[in-house]
Amino acid sequence: MTNSQLTDILLRLGDDSLVLSQRLGEWCGHAPILEEDIALTNIALDLLGQTQSYLTLAGNLLSETKTDDELAFHRDATDFQNLLLLEQPNGHFGDTIARQFLFDIFSLLKVQHLASQSVNTDIAAIAAKAVKEIRYHVDHSSKWVVRLGDGTPESHDRIQKSINDLWKFTGEMFMCDESDNAGTQAGLLPDYTSMKIEWLSRVEDTLNEAGLTIPENVDMKSGGRRGQHTEHLSIMLEEMQVLPRLHPGANW
Repeated sequence: MTNSQLTDILLRLGDDSLVLSQRLGEWCGHAPILEEDIALTNIALDLLGQTQSYLTLAGNLLSETKTDDELAFHRDATDFQNLLLLEQPNGHFGDTIARQFLFDIFSLLKVQHLASQSVNTDIAAIAAKAVKEIRYHVDHSSKWVVRLGDGTPESHDRIQKSINDLWKFTGEMFMCDESDNAGTQAGLLPDYTSMKIEWLSRVEDTLNEAGLTIPENVDMKSGGRRGQHTEHLSIMLEEMQVLPRLHPGANW
């Protein structure tokens, strides 16, 4: 595994957490109930903490060292390597929960492996802390999927549509390039083929409990890992980055 491949792996971990954190932060003051306003904000903060740790490691590997702030606020959309799923707009509450649920289980399986590997102890330490946080994230989103799916006819239909609409972005989670393959061969990353089987099993168990179904014959979308994003990311970054770009290097 080369230095460049390790940097890609760290940027992907950090970018996934950062983009989802920003999306969840948009719910602050707008969630349907106060409890969820606080819960989604806390999850966003967990993800932001993970972002800082991963991007700090990534920045230290670059030929020209960059801080986590520089990587977060001074890269363009084409430089980001996050999953397309995570940049999708919040939509209604069910859309946000479906997006969270689909990613949470993937994220938990991935960080559990990262925490157990001995190839990179810095990443293992970050992941060990993240496992505890993401277990809560999985519990939170899974319970909401069941609550909405097993609720009223309207809530059932809306959360099913959310799953249907977002499913086309799930295939990208398990697509591998040279950096992923190198990470797996080195033992840093899990085997994505095996992880997909476990992910699908856990997702299906929860959806069955909720009376929901997995969409079939879906044309999967990808490109995020290669910097090819939907227009939603550019719009999000414009809002997220406006202050540090207007006042670069400012101290508060």
